[in-house]
Amino acid sequence: MKTNLITREGLDKLNKELNYLWREYRPEITQKVTWAASLGDRSENADYKENKRLLRQIDSRVRFLRKRIEAVKVIEYSPQQDGKVFFGAWVEIENDDGETKRFKIVGPDEIYGRNDYVSIDAPMARALLKKEVDDEAVVKTPTGDQTWYVNNISYQNPKVDNG
Repeated sequence: MKTNLITREGLDKLNKELNYLWREYRPEITQKVTWAASLGDRSENADYKENKRLLRQIDSRVRFLRKRIEAVKVIEYSPQQDGKVFFGAWVEIENDDGETKRFKIVGPDEIYGRNDYVSIDAPMARALLKKEVDDEAVVKTPTGDQTWYVNNISYQNPKVDNG
C-alpha cells in the first residue's frame, strides 16, 4: 500500500506532467490519429494503430494522475522537525564500513528517475524516522539487519548553494 504523502515539489511535478499530457501531448497525438485515419484502410495502417495505442496510454496516465493528485496530501516543512528525521528530510547516513549515503525521504510518487530519493514506505526511511544526528538505525533487509548512523539531517538540499 502506497503512502499518500508528497512534497510540494513532488505535487508540482505531477501537475506539470498532467498539464503537459493533457494540453500538449494528447492534442498532438489526436491530430496524428485524425491524419492517419484520413488515409483510409485502418486495418493495415501502422501510424493509426500506433497513435491510437499512444492515446490509450496517455488517457490511462491522465486518469491515474488526476486520481493520484486528489488523493495525495502535501507535507510542508515545519521548524519543529529540525534535528530529527521526518518526511522531506535530506539525510546523510554512514555504516561501520565507512560507506555513506545521502538522500531525501519523499512520497512513493517522487522516487522515479532519482537515485537520491527514498520512498517513505521503504525500510530504510521507516528505520530512520524520528532519529537524530548520531542515532543508530537498524534497517531490516532481505540479507539481514544493517546498522546505519545518522550523520546529518537537513530540510534544505545541502548541495544547493543559497548564497
